[in-house]
Amino acid sequence: MYSSVAAGVPYVLRPPESGRAGAPLVIAWHLMDAPRTERAFAAALPLEGLDAWRLYPGLPLSGDRSPGFDEVMRLGYSEPVLELHGRVNAEAVAELPALLDAVRAEHGIGGGPVAVVGGSAGAGVAGAAVVGKVVDAAAAVLISPLLQLRPVVGILARQFGMDYRWTPDSDAVADRMDLVARSDELGPTPVRSIVGSEDSGDAFLYPAGRLRDLLVERGVRADLRVVNGMGHALAEEPGVDPAPQTVHAREVDALTVEFLAQELELA
Repeated sequence: MYSSVAAGVPYVLRPPESGRAGAPLVIAWHLMDAPRTERAFAAALPLEGLDAWRLYPGLPLSGDRSPGFDEVMRLGYSEPVLELHGRVNAEAVAELPALLDAVRAEHGIGGGPVAVVGGSAGAGVAGAAVVGKVVDAAAAVLISPLLQLRPVVGILARQFGMDYRWTPDSDAVADRMDLVARSDELGPTPVRSIVGSEDSGDAFLYPAGRLRDLLVERGVRADLRVVNGMGHALAEEPGVDPAPQTVHAREVDALTVEFLAQELELA
């Protein structure tokens, strides 16, 4: 496992088991819940047995780029759409092309197929990268995915006891990040969503099921796997440093590898 910084973005890179430069590349963004750094996510979701380059970028405002826990909490309380979720999503997508160019050049990664993976906010980034045509993804795995921002903000509002007032600007961000409403823009990319049975129905389970249904209606390969007993997170708190894989993370890892191996023709 190699950890460094490229184009200003901290990342972890795992090489393919075969050492092939032209092996597929899987880009995997972490959650803002545990595991909340690229290092912790690489430990929770190592994608063992997948003959692919596995790139784990750090999200903006997270890990080494975090302004501190208190400041992140302040942003989440004062303006969760414009200053936190919308900002992280837009900045992560915008910095991806330069990151990919730098990592490919440094490590000699060839032009094999690309897949995207993400957890929660990272799943929103993975979907946005496909919708925005930043990557031509051969497959996507979205874990505990943030597919629609409005119900997630509703959860945050209840959690922090705040009354969030939507504005035209924040409505525009929510529309941009609505991967259910924008499902047509995912094109032919096969998608597997993985959600815990104990996660929020309104914010995560229902949107994931709706996305699957819309993609299948268009003839796109898509499914939904529900992990029994799992909540939203994939690691124990604090979720900053690499930690032993949990039972649920091991199941998610296996489901992700299974889908990517099939879609990348590595099985």
